[in-house]
Amino acid sequence: MGTLNRLLLVGLLACLPLAAHAEDPVSGDPDVTIRQDGDRTIQEYRVNGFLYAIKVIPKNGKPYFLVRADGSDGNFVRSDDPDMLIPSWEIFSW
Repeated sequence: MGTLNRLLLVGLLACLPLAAHAEDPVSGDPDVTIRQDGDRTIQEYRVNGFLYAIKVIPKNGKPYFLVRADGSDGNFVRSDDPDMLIPSWEIFSW
């Protein structure tokens, strides 16, 4: 019985460092990537690799933000016009 307790203790102590490294700390500052796309500047805002907002600065006109519509991948809507519907139909699936 004593051997079983020792094995369980060693197993728990071996898994402890793995649990400590399981979650990366969340930084408060976003990573901003700035790139040129034709006549506009695009700033991508990411936290821990997750793209959550895009700022588009056209050469002529007002800057605007694109934000995630529903948390899924790739569905962005303009933050100044949230009622604008962007079609996202599924054509094929298997």
